[in-house]
Amino acid sequence: MRCPYCASENTQVKDSRPTEENAAIRRRRVCPDCGGRFTTFERVQLRDLIVVKRSGRKVPFDRDKLLASVNIAIRKRPIEPERVERMISGIVRQLESSGETEIPSQVIGESVMEALRGLDPVAYVRFASVYRDFREASDFAEVLGEIARDPSAERTTAMPRAGGDDWSSALPLPKKG
Repeated sequence: MRCPYCASENTQVKDSRPTEENAAIRRRRVCPDCGGRFTTFERVQLRDLIVVKRSGRKVPFDRDKLLASVNIAIRKRPIEPERVERMISGIVRQLESSGETEIPSQVIGESVMEALRGLDPVAYVRFASVYRDFREASDFAEVLGEIARDPSAERTTAMPRAGGDDWSSALPLPKKG
């Protein structure tokens, strides 16, 4: 494994342990040339997936890109990273076991939306707004209406923001007199 700091190919594994419910192996590595330490993950890949974009362009599937887009949607939400990892691993497993090598980007987007809908409604709306290219407030209202009508949607409890906010400033003040 090449060192990300000095590009030396002479790195050593210092520790290996299973992660993600034994679906991956986490390896701590050290470079004897520069002393740099870094972590790598080893996962089973059933087949090389190709994403077919809406334009027809084909690009290799990138798990990290999928994770990054989900992380944007869940930013500042009370969701444990382990749940997100399990969700991403489940989506990737589903795509790999579909039997198809070329996966339309719409299939990936819909899979993410379905998973986020069960994970966190706010993250679902955030992702949907980008994925479906919302242009007007009515687009948000439509999706919020879908969530409100779905009794199976998980409801996360609102939590005060970091920094000690107690939400009291967001509550309406009682009328005087």
